Amino acid sequence: MSKDTLNVSGVTYTTAEAGYFEKRKLKRSAGVWGLWGLAVAAVISGDFSGWNFGITAAGFGGMLIAFAILVVMYYGLIFSIGEMSSAMPHTGGAYSFSRAAMGPWGGFVTGLAETVEYVATTAVIVYFSAAYADGITSELLNFSMPAWVWWVILYVAFILLNSAGAAISIRFAIVVSIISIGILIVFAVMAIASGLFSWDKLFDIAPDAGQSAFLPHGVLPILFALPFAMWFFLGIEELPLAAEESHDPVRDIPRAGLWARGTLIFTGLLVLFLNTGILGAEVTGGAGEPLLDGFRAIVGDGLAAVLALFALIGLLASLQGIMFAYGRNMYSLSRAGYYPKFLSLTGKRQTPWVALLAGGLIGFVALIIVDAAGGSAGVAGAIVLNIAVWGAVLAYLLQMTAFVILRRKYPSAKRPYLSPWGVPGAVVAGIIAALIFVGFLLNPTFGPAIVAIAVVYAVMLIGFAVWGRHRLVLSPEEEYAVSGGLHGDPEADGYGGALEEELLASDGVDEPKP
Repeated sequence: MSKDTLNVSGVTYTTAEAGYFEKRKLKRSAGVWGLWGLAVAAVISGDFSGWNFGITAAGFGGMLIAFAILVVMYYGLIFSIGEMSSAMPHTGGAYSFSRAAMGPWGGFVTGLAETVEYVATTAVIVYFSAAYADGITSELLNFSMPAWVWWVILYVAFILLNSAGAAISIRFAIVVSIISIGILIVFAVMAIASGLFSWDKLFDIAPDAGQSAFLPHGVLPILFALPFAMWFFLGIEELPLAAEESHDPVRDIPRAGLWARGTLIFTGLLVLFLNTGILGAEVTGGAGEPLLDGFRAIVGDGLAAVLALFALIGLLASLQGIMFAYGRNMYSLSRAGYYPKFLSLTGKRQTPWVALLAGGLIGFVALIIVDAAGGSAGVAGAIVLNIAVWGAVLAYLLQMTAFVILRRKYPSAKRPYLSPWGVPGAVVAGIIAALIFVGFLLNPTFGPAIVAIAVVYAVMLIGFAVWGRHRLVLSPEEEYAVSGGLHGDPEADGYGGALEEELLASDGVDEPKP
């Protein structure tokens, strides 16, 4: 006979109301190329701006080393995520992995880190997209609007797009990803053909006393360049969040991750070398619009508005991809009860429109507050960017920890895909993520971001301790953990119903059986 509640690991699960999971369904719409498009779209704006500030910190040589370090980290990360997502093919992603490995508190801390990452990254892209859009309308139409009006327009437009259906969102992601890659290739061809590229410009930052042109400020600043180099790849880890909307997540998520990694390494190297070699390292490091400035150097200022439109396309691609991610992240945490349950409602189009709206409201309010407190132009974008990277680094570190624990905790669990780098790859990726985390703490310019995140975590952890942990639901992510890895594939096991009754009638497992 089933019970109404189950107490496991310091939390309480309650029986879901009738029709609970029917109101929270997603629709399978993505194949391997749709997932590739989502991953590339989420990241591609990093090739247009943001990455270049690492050159100011460490010089071109330091930035190149940071890029190489992050290639290693992201290979280890995505291989590990691919293995965990094949074992747990549901929407929870990072939260799900850590929940199974480290219990409800570990799952909540990791899921919240991803919420911070994706909501803040969306806000960063909205901030810079608004600046580009206003520049275009001012130049071509002699028409300008306050930044906050642009923010509203962008949030509303892309919330509606993402709420219209997963198939529409995925097709849009593929199209804008291909266009953005095309723009970067056109820039590369123009840069090479122009004759303006010079190897000497890569090293034109005057070195400090006793330092070299390759590392003008020494070795330690490489640590400070890593968060900016992450902008070439940040967001690719969202792929597991599409597991319940993928036709074959076990096969397609690892494959899409492999192709997306290769695509982003290629485009990142093009921009890092050619953009810097056109403008010079010193100019590139301080540019607010490095790719746009590179186009201007080649063709002059006469086509500035058209070139800005090119850059805006890249930003909008990432706006689409990252908004998709925060919607699914908040949806999965809400469906399990960590966040208010109404956030996981999906409606007739089977998209998490409530979570999308809530994340947009949070991001908009954050931009208003940070912009008002920032003082000078661009400060708001930089602070929110740092918040996004910090959330990502924490989520990476916790996911790699979860990978190592799960290999030991559930050695016999079904893993259709195995990371070719195994535990060593996860350990190396985790160490690199930890180094970036330390770099944040050592760099005083990241202080406002760290304070903001500390406040968010304090409020959310207190709320979970007092309220949320007593109102959890056995969603697929929780079923996997509570059953010791025996249940949790929604495609095979369904949602709730007899499975939920079975677990509620038992004492749960939450640890592997001997």
